[in-house]
Amino acid sequence: MSSASSPRAQEPLLVEESLLNATRRRAFGVMFWICAGWIALVVLLALLASVLGLQNPTTENYDSLNQGPTLAHWFGTDDLGRDIFSRVVYGARVSLIVGFGAMVISMSIGASLALLAAYRRGKIDLLVSAASYVMLAFPALVAVIAIIAFWGHDLWKITLIIGVAGIPLVFRVVRAAALGYATRDFVVAAKTQGASDWRIITKEILPNVLPAMVSFFLIGVASVVILEGALAFLGLSVQPPTPSWGNMISESRTYLSQNPWLALFPSLAMILFLIALNLIGDTLRSALDHQEGKL
Repeated sequence: MSSASSPRAQEPLLVEESLLNATRRRAFGVMFWICAGWIALVVLLALLASVLGLQNPTTENYDSLNQGPTLAHWFGTDDLGRDIFSRVVYGARVSLIVGFGAMVISMSIGASLALLAAYRRGKIDLLVSAASYVMLAFPALVAVIAIIAFWGHDLWKITLIIGVAGIPLVFRVVRAAALGYATRDFVVAAKTQGASDWRIITKEILPNVLPAMVSFFLIGVASVVILEGALAFLGLSVQPPTPSWGNMISESRTYLSQNPWLALFPSLAMILFLIALNLIGDTLRSALDHQEGKL
């Protein structure tokens, strides 16, 4: 038996592998898991809001207008007596649907085109890249505002418009990441062995680009949530009485001096959610850069 296959020779490899796994677990840090837990809590509350026994977020109660936090109303009430805690929880649904929905649309179309263009190059890459440059030449925010104002403020319309507007940016980011892998030895070897384009893109290139895509996806969700809040200030988001974090903050301007809770709690919910998304995205990006530096 050769020394390379003996248990004594394999011990250093096992120790090195265990140390590497421990390092990867510590690389994310405590804040990463706190942020991940917060995002999971927000998503869970939004999904289960209707079965948690919360007060109706649109029910008006003129006997308890602009009250501060109490046992009956944890976050207080607004100018129409509606429970702010309930409205913050239900309002998370709009922000989550717009944020994640728009980025799913952008990532599905933009990333697919980017992987194809990075792998095939030639006329396909030239054509799709030119189209992305043309779309990026237009001010995205102005275009989104104009289209929503003309087409309507329905939730699915807002999600679709923002999702389509984000396609060229996703394309540029994913294409830049995929180009670094499209000419690697393992891709060339797969071509030599007669693997189909679909298999090479999905089995060889996509897994290497996926960490960068996930990081950009989370940061993109945070940007879309901010955009939805900006649209709410312009009256172009979902219309009252449907709650969203953006329109709750917008509605609080009139009564801010007498009831600061109106703006405080939806603002805190949005800020903490955005911080958590950005921290997770940055952590994943740092971990990706560290792993790529070892290649």
